[in-house]
Amino acid sequence: MAVTEFSIISRYFSSLGRGEAVELGVGDDCAILHLADDQRLATSMDTLVAGVHFPDDAFPEDIGYRAVAVAASDLAAMGASPLGITVALTLPGADEFWLTTFSEGLALAVSEYSLPLIGGDTTKGPLTITVQVFGSLPSKLALLRSGAAAGEKLYVSGTLGDAAGGLAFIQEKWQPEPEYADYVMNRFYRPTARLQLGSALLGKATSAIDISDGLLADAGHIAAASGVRLTIQSACLPLSAALKSHPDENQARQWALCGGDDYELCFTLPAHFPVPEGCTYIGEVCAGEGVDCDVPVDTASGYRHF
Repeated sequence: MAVTEFSIISRYFSSLGRGEAVELGVGDDCAILHLADDQRLATSMDTLVAGVHFPDDAFPEDIGYRAVAVAASDLAAMGASPLGITVALTLPGADEFWLTTFSEGLALAVSEYSLPLIGGDTTKGPLTITVQVFGSLPSKLALLRSGAAAGEKLYVSGTLGDAAGGLAFIQEKWQPEPEYADYVMNRFYRPTARLQLGSALLGKATSAIDISDGLLADAGHIAAASGVRLTIQSACLPLSAALKSHPDENQARQWALCGGDDYELCFTLPAHFPVPEGCTYIGEVCAGEGVDCDVPVDTASGYRHF
């Protein structure tokens, strides 16, 4: 039997579409999602291209997981609750091993983030994965980039720079200690979308963004949208034991400030709010514009598509 678009969908992806909000999933021209009366839809899209967003020889299971987690992080940055995803998959060919392991990675992430696969598309061409996420938000609440005000505090979740360190390891530019090798590689291939934190920050945080292009670059988006200046204190940056083990402290700090791909949340809170669990104070919101850091780095640096 010839391999077709529909046989690929049926064999590898049709079982991943069960979810509480899913009224109709894979199989028709559109999926149908149910929203409660007091909720509204949040949606975002991310595209991953082989050789650009992940190495050409990356394991397919890691690619599948990463594609979902990266997209889910946008929901976290808005404080949205997950509803479902669609996946557009462009493949050089219908390789059975690749499809099987890729779908296993998707299945793990779909389960982890409660994001059933409700539709998509498959076509032939250079390896590219586009994931569109759908989430729900209360009718009058959302985390935006535009609400920060002078006098507030700046925070990040988790630790920073691990994914950049992981990519350096993958590219054989850094050899971490054996006990840290798997950790940094997983931080690149299997980032954690902070969905629970995003939901908890609704009605509290005045602005938020997920760190995809690097802390300085993404903090700059908050500063620009809010019309404020963010000052970052490098001594406060949360670094993992893996990054602290790097022999070049300046390189580790550069990864934390500019490396990107961590998908942690950067957000602002009024000064009287307590620090959320698992988060770290890193600076202040001031009058002015742009981002200021107390170490000599390029505040415009970070990942750029063009």
